[in-house]
Amino acid sequence: MGWKKPSRIRRFTAVTASVTLAVLGTAVPGASASAHPSRAAVSCTGSNTISFSPGLSLTAQHTRIGGSGSYSCLSTDPAVKWGRSSISGGGRNGCFFSDATTVERITWNTGEKTKVVYHLGTVQQVAGQAVVLVVGRVVEGRFKGRTVTSPGLQTVLNPLECASKGGVERITGPSTLLIV
Repeated sequence: MGWKKPSRIRRFTAVTASVTLAVLGTAVPGASASAHPSRAAVSCTGSNTISFSPGLSLTAQHTRIGGSGSYSCLSTDPAVKWGRSSISGGGRNGCFFSDATTVERITWNTGEKTKVVYHLGTVQQVAGQAVVLVVGRVVEGRFKGRTVTSPGLQTVLNPLECASKGGVERITGPSTLLIV
């Protein structure tokens, strides 16, 4: 089974690199995305609070995921300025492993909505910090069909929570939302 993990990491790294390059390419003034606001690249920064039930522990187990986020955005479409989201999902998660499907429902300042399904993601606990990176696709609403990445560094107040009976029940902190 050890061979699967490096493959997943390579695939994850390749997807992240591709998305980053796509964001940089479509955010350039005069790029084709600027001619079509519905195809605009969106780059948002903000914060997320995510809860896990039961809490993340040293071994992966089935967990439910819930939370919320808020973002300030820059876009080649000037109408999109901010968004608020609710987050839900579940799967097998632990402090060193994540295999979950998460849904983020975003309401933009324009009143439009976006539903993102994240199938690929990692949540790694490192020295009390949750390093989170998820990759997904917009399945409904504004930006349908677009790829989304959401990296972030959320803090865990007690870095030893992974080894505690209740585990890490909540992470919170800065996050980024990139839609390309």
